[in-house]
Amino acid sequence: MLEEAIQGLEINPDGIYVDVTFGGGGHSRAILKKLSKEGRLLAFDQDEAAQQNIISDERFQLINGNFSHLKRHLKFNGISIVDGILADFGVSSHQFDSGSRGFSTRLEGPLDMRMNAQNELSAYEVVNEYSSEELQSIFKSYGELRIAKKLADLIVAQRKQAPLETTQALVNLLAPTLPKHVFNKIIAQVFQAIRIEVNAELDVIKSFLEQSVGLLTKGGRMVCISYHSLEDRLVKLFIREGKFEGKAESDLYGNRNLPFKKVGNLQIPSDEEIKENGRARSGKLRIAEKV
Repeated sequence: MLEEAIQGLEINPDGIYVDVTFGGGGHSRAILKKLSKEGRLLAFDQDEAAQQNIISDERFQLINGNFSHLKRHLKFNGISIVDGILADFGVSSHQFDSGSRGFSTRLEGPLDMRMNAQNELSAYEVVNEYSSEELQSIFKSYGELRIAKKLADLIVAQRKQAPLETTQALVNLLAPTLPKHVFNKIIAQVFQAIRIEVNAELDVIKSFLEQSVGLLTKGGRMVCISYHSLEDRLVKLFIREGKFEGKAESDLYGNRNLPFKKVGNLQIPSDEEIKENGRARSGKLRIAEKV
């Protein structure tokens, strides 16, 4: 949904924009094409591998950092207000396509799943050190799995004999107990749950959304692309209510205090895009404008 995202930003050629999930740089390159010589783009990525995709353009700056610290990094670079923010919460293709990072359900690799290799917590600690109750909680909350207890019990029983060291060791442990017609889906949900825990992904998104309110100029646009219901629910609620639980507060006259207004309806990938890139299938794009 590259074109939809760029259109959603309604780019001011002389404006300042932020791509908080640089990855391969596709969105950033598309934004730069819309900017004049006076425009500026700052991008964020905590994965050092993203440096390989850095763009040689005097209008562009790549910040090696987590976008949960968006406001602090921008302030350090002399920026307090921006015209637009783009966030694509999906895991980068190069992370899925490389077994060495532990994100892939298909390729052999260590139980890692850290988006920032400097973080202490990895998938190994989650799988081998979390209690059965903690594993059940993340499988249920982050993987939305009804068989969370069964999966947690299998892992705990196995690690009493020997720790689980690799992604394939985890897959091979669970495989015999899962029906073939839902095997791929459940394994993906298991990996998703562990990855979210390792990288505190939902907390990062919450922090980002809250900071975006104070950073966007009036009329500035925020475009968010989510890939599972947990992410999309946070974005939807924050745009609609300005908070993640409950309703927006109202003044004495009943006017709701909302930081954003929704722009358009939820957008999903076209059939053509899904044919070209199967990973886009679950994408959901929402646009908000600062009021």
